[in-house]
Amino acid sequence: MSQMPQQAAVRKCPSCEEPLEPGDRFCGACGYDLSVVPARPEDSPTLVVNGAVPAPDGVDWPVARDSDGHGRPAPVHAAAELPGTDSGGSPLPPPPPPQAPPGAPESAAPGVRFDRPDEPDEYPLQAPDPRLTAEQEAAAQDAAAPAQAAHAEPTAAEKVCVACRAGRVDDDGYCENCGHAQPRERDHMEQESGPIAAVSDRGLRHHRNEDAFSVGCTALPDGAPASVAIVCDGVSSATRPDDASLAASRAAGESLLGALPRGTHPQQAMHDAILAASHAVNALADEPATAREQAPHQNAPACTLVGAVVTAGLLVVGWVGDSRVYWVPTDRSTPPARLTEDDSWAAQMVAAGLMNEAEAYADERAHAITGWLGADAYELEPHTASFKPDRPGLVVVCTDGLWNYAESAEEMADAVPLDAAARPLHGARVLVGHALDGGGHDNVTVALLPFPAPPQGAGSA
Repeated sequence: MSQMPQQAAVRKCPSCEEPLEPGDRFCGACGYDLSVVPARPEDSPTLVVNGAVPAPDGVDWPVARDSDGHGRPAPVHAAAELPGTDSGGSPLPPPPPPQAPPGAPESAAPGVRFDRPDEPDEYPLQAPDPRLTAEQEAAAQDAAAPAQAAHAEPTAAEKVCVACRAGRVDDDGYCENCGHAQPRERDHMEQESGPIAAVSDRGLRHHRNEDAFSVGCTALPDGAPASVAIVCDGVSSATRPDDASLAASRAAGESLLGALPRGTHPQQAMHDAILAASHAVNALADEPATAREQAPHQNAPACTLVGAVVTAGLLVVGWVGDSRVYWVPTDRSTPPARLTEDDSWAAQMVAAGLMNEAEAYADERAHAITGWLGADAYELEPHTASFKPDRPGLVVVCTDGLWNYAESAEEMADAVPLDAAARPLHGARVLVGHALDGGGHDNVTVALLPFPAPPQGAGSA
């Protein structure tokens, strides 16, 4: 008849090292089956307790170095120091004298290992250390450059990962070092030029930023300064709306900055800039016939445009589409104003007296535009207007991604920081944040142009 395996006499569980009681068949902590523990082998030590060295017949074991002759060796000795021969019968070479590695204390005791490198006080971070200033971080990177020479480093012409600050960015927009997806260049853009600034953001719902802007400063023939801002919004239902807005903003900005120093009246310069932007967008539709055959359902690239020019005592605005310009006086006790009229279905309904403004903009067709730049536009009608504000203030040029969350002039004035004229970039960031906090359903772009106190006031012209 079969028998149960005899329990091995063990004091601790072989699995979890918990103490065992005599007669335990299973570990009380982990449940390990103690019956499968192999029997403990007989103890046949080389050195017995009484110090006698059992020497098998025919083997003459040497006495250990510094031994007392009774089998008790010195506390520390190397096995290679015992005499012996290699597999060919030749004497083993003497071991090299122990050498302490660099940095080890001279009084180190024998038998202590120093082959493990010293642990650094701090391990290098992939991202920059926020405790360091820019100069300290640059100095730290210069000091670490020799140690990183073995790793491939991006050249000056290659993009560097914004996450780890070390890896190359491949053609697909991912870091080859940490795999982090890189933000696209137009997802968030900021620019400050003299007293004016602009910010554009992709928003929270769109997969790309189809807005674009152009800002700059120049001088009139008499030396008076002039500020220029152009904001464009790509028509999402059109082909390549991001290319259209970028081409239009660049063409209009270059046209204005070139015409104003030559003495062209700012309102005429704005009109010509809109025409230049229109030509630039129309050129995007010039494509091979084969491309049109492969995608006959696609329409031409299109965008809207709004711009402003600020000179000494004169404010000129121009637009096509539903982007807007607002006037916010420095003295908030005086009323703000909206300086543009939308080219949209809602604006047409209000102008025709068919709906009031609240009803028209509540309709789902409210933002259907009736004017735009593009090869398939019905008829280009650039709108321009000139004003002569009698007090200092701020000009807000924006797309509907912002004014959807501050539609009236009063709402826009409430959203503009009080110090926006002195800190335009900060003010533009705050306004973009206002739209994102409201939901960020569209791309958001805004440019701020401070209007200085005129020498003498006048009405609109």
